[in-house]
Amino acid sequence: MATDPAPTEGMAMTLDKTQIRDAATVIVLRRDAGGARVLMGQRGAQAAFMPSKFVFPGGTVDAGDAEISLASPLPDLCAARLTEDCTSDLSHALAVATIRELWEETGLILGRAGTWSGDIPEDWRSYAATGHVPSAKPLQFVFRAITPPGRPRRFDARFFLVEAEHLMSDLDDFSAASEELSHLQWVPLAEMRRVDLPFITEVVLAEIAARVDDPNPPASVPFYRNDDEASLFLRLKGRSPSAVD
Repeated sequence: MATDPAPTEGMAMTLDKTQIRDAATVIVLRRDAGGARVLMGQRGAQAAFMPSKFVFPGGTVDAGDAEISLASPLPDLCAARLTEDCTSDLSHALAVATIRELWEETGLILGRAGTWSGDIPEDWRSYAATGHVPSAKPLQFVFRAITPPGRPRRFDARFFLVEAEHLMSDLDDFSAASEELSHLQWVPLAEMRRVDLPFITEVVLAEIAARVDDPNPPASVPFYRNDDEASLFLRLKGRSPSAVD
């Protein structure tokens, strides 16, 4: 997990906004009479990162995410993929961050009925008040991408897919959502070109569309890695890397 740089003696510590931070993003896939749709929201016009773009719910991993218990862990295959090309195992914290960000940004609940034991962290009190505990069992790790250099924010983002049928709340009720994302809506996969999407979101959606009928976690996870030397499109537990123009 990325940490803030140590302060220089006699100077106040400042956060390096371009430092790569671990992040989790969730793609909620809904299947009904309207066809296959995914949940998206619009970032504010004044946002430093991807202003006005339509994105999936998600955000950075918090320090406390590693301490939150899960009623059920990630599938073993997904947990194993998350440890590849990493210096430490963040699989648990990433799963927790995914569930927390989904709740905070949309008001939708991924978990199962239950009560919390002990003190409830402030970030989780509203979630716990619904009578649920977080569960990562329905999550599938499907994509990883690192923001290219030169951007105002950089993230090592892991994308998780979850079928909407596993959510424990009304899929059209966003009343508990924060104001970080506006215009929350279910966008048909077939109509993605009508919304303003970041490039990497288009790439992820193409992967989702290609395996929309496969209920199993992918054995090989795409990894779009941008570092200071090159941009590589890898597959975790898959083919060898190739350079991307």
